Amino acid sequence: MPSKRRRFSAFVKILFSLALVCGLLVAGSYYVLTTFEPLDTTPPPEPGCRLDLAGSEYTVEDAQAMSAATVGGVAFSRDLPPEAVTVAYATVWQESAFYNVEYGDRDSLGLFQQRPSQEWGEPEEVLDPVFSSRAFYDELVEVDGWEAIPVFEAAQAVQHSADGYAYDQHEPLSRQMAEVFTGERGPAVTCWYDAETVEGLRTGAADVAGAEEEMARVFGTGPADLPVAGDQEPRTGDLGWAMALWAVAHAQEYGLTSVAYGDRQWHASDGVDGAEGWSTNKGAGTGDRVLVE
Repeated sequence: MPSKRRRFSAFVKILFSLALVCGLLVAGSYYVLTTFEPLDTTPPPEPGCRLDLAGSEYTVEDAQAMSAATVGGVAFSRDLPPEAVTVAYATVWQESAFYNVEYGDRDSLGLFQQRPSQEWGEPEEVLDPVFSSRAFYDELVEVDGWEAIPVFEAAQAVQHSADGYAYDQHEPLSRQMAEVFTGERGPAVTCWYDAETVEGLRTGAADVAGAEEEMARVFGTGPADLPVAGDQEPRTGDLGWAMALWAVAHAQEYGLTSVAYGDRQWHASDGVDGAEGWSTNKGAGTGDRVLVE
């Protein structure tokens, strides 16, 4: 029969072995934790666009920025004042939040939720932001004294909504957005994308001709026609900046990596941290031309 001394000695050896193993595990864990960087589980930022309003910033999705740039741009083709854009924006915020939706109440469609059955156009026309914006403005200017009445009343006179006062809540933001997208605030829109999209833009071929052709359809004149003569300066705002901001908002659609106007230039960036906005163009400048590439 083993003595108590031998049993105690074996027990001590077991305790020592366990302590040694635990010490090695702790040391190994400390080495791993201090040697390797922790995994970054933060999801990448969603693509979006920042609007530099008067005294504040406002972020929208790129699809919303595209719609806003087009609705505002079409006002130039009708030579309408910024107030018309404010009314249009208040309407679109209430009706679709600037998403060109393919559904709505009864047969309502698109940004303005226009109904083909009410002679707003065929469904595919109503879903075209340029067509639907033209249709809205054409009806707006037929409203007697639309520039003098409250925004919600002007919107309701066109839309004949169930609750016309609902447009009123969107007037403050719409008025500031109208200043941005009509070019009155200069380089006040910048957009960013995820890394994969930026890489695709940089390695793909930009559809410059397609972008310029669509700008001409939106604004009623193309970037090649800039600058406009003094007596032809549109009432809506700064046409050059409005075109440049439209190009930024539509950069992904046309594969654009750079937009330049005057002495400022925008580059497609990866993530919101890289969206530094417009930088000073170190080249010779573009003068009164809008250059996209």
